[in-house]
Amino acid sequence: MTKTIHEPAREIPVIHETDVLVVGSGPGGLSAALAAARAGVEVTLLDRFGCFGGNITTVGVEGFAWYRHEETVEAGGIGWEFEERAKAMGAAVPESQSLSYELDSEGFKLVADKLVEEAGIHPMLHRVFVAPIREGSRITGVIVESKAGREAVLAKRVIDATGDADIAHMMGAPCVKTPVEQMQAASVMFHIAGVDKQKFMEGVKADPQTYANWSTGEWQVETSGKEDAMFSPFLAKPFAQAIRDGVIPAHLNTIGGTWGAVHDSGEMTYMNLVHLAGIDGTDPDSMTRGEIEGRKQAMHAIDALRAYTPGCAGARLRNFGMTIGIRDTRKIDAHHNITEDETRNQGRFEDTIGIYPEFIDGYGVLILPTTGRYMQIPYRSMLPKGVEGLLVTGRAIGGDRIAHAATRNMACCAVAGQGAGVAAALSVKSDCALDAVSLSALHGELQRQGVRLH
Repeated sequence: MTKTIHEPAREIPVIHETDVLVVGSGPGGLSAALAAARAGVEVTLLDRFGCFGGNITTVGVEGFAWYRHEETVEAGGIGWEFEERAKAMGAAVPESQSLSYELDSEGFKLVADKLVEEAGIHPMLHRVFVAPIREGSRITGVIVESKAGREAVLAKRVIDATGDADIAHMMGAPCVKTPVEQMQAASVMFHIAGVDKQKFMEGVKADPQTYANWSTGEWQVETSGKEDAMFSPFLAKPFAQAIRDGVIPAHLNTIGGTWGAVHDSGEMTYMNLVHLAGIDGTDPDSMTRGEIEGRKQAMHAIDALRAYTPGCAGARLRNFGMTIGIRDTRKIDAHHNITEDETRNQGRFEDTIGIYPEFIDGYGVLILPTTGRYMQIPYRSMLPKGVEGLLVTGRAIGGDRIAHAATRNMACCAVAGQGAGVAAALSVKSDCALDAVSLSALHGELQRQGVRLH
């Protein structure tokens, strides 16, 4: 039996009230807050860290739209704006394997600050969501904890952009959690310095890797075939050689993946080489193990790069991401859960809030959108069952495994977030329930904001 203590009841000060409260500021939450504010309501954006941007900034995932090729069809909107604003502010460089720009994880903190400030959003950083405030089945705000203690924030509508459906789960909405042994691997991202860019790129040109090379050793990746001959910034050979030579331990046969941007300064960012199975992003003890093990593996990876990769003899660690990167935990059981068939076969929905190209990356599947195919994202996939006043956006929207392998990606989170933000704003302005928002009004405002719906 678990030992417990009794916590006395206490009065919690209400420190802020708003029309729309967005909890979590990753690509989904940041897009939701911007969209709601631009639709004309008061918006508050809350995050547990000291910056906005989520996976882009705190984890260090800089490849926002690395799926993009000549025939790719996208929603545009705020996700596209992230890239354009980052380019304008000197916080983006051309991406190595696509027609997109890689977002600088540090510089994007400033981009996000600027976007939030311009939109008139009330920022609340360094506060952790701990509990919903409810009246029956309706959410009316959240309790947060910080250095200031325990505080309450009230809102007419709440958007759960926590990534793990934390608010929906605590409100009792039905959720589905992937079994830990089936979860996509977690990653500890890192950046290195001391790389000779010219020598490194000469080495890449001398031994170019493709997506077919992803099916190496421990990984087997299903493609559509068209990806197999396409260039990929993939690294596996140095780590296999390091194991053969005893430079790194033999059990670390999952080290491998992609490099990101190589800068003239000798920095190489967005090193996505450490993949940790069995890490549960809803379990702090599991995440603690992952952080520590991931950092160890990153240093082994750097040892292998120094020994076997051209241009990396002088490489050293520059920094880790602020937190481990989680791909997969809970999803809501939504009013519509996107299916594998809809993901693979261009699903179409009357309540579309944007489109997403045929890009699937996860659970051993990799399909790149090179033929113009795309699916629509339904508004209903963000509506949790049994809870009023709440939308869930980001990677926790409703869908099966293969749908998640698409919708978890940051650019899709931005599409869903923008739809959630507009819907929440319209719900406030028309004083109607979230499931009663006018689709024509929703579509009209999204199109006004530059979103392609069809």
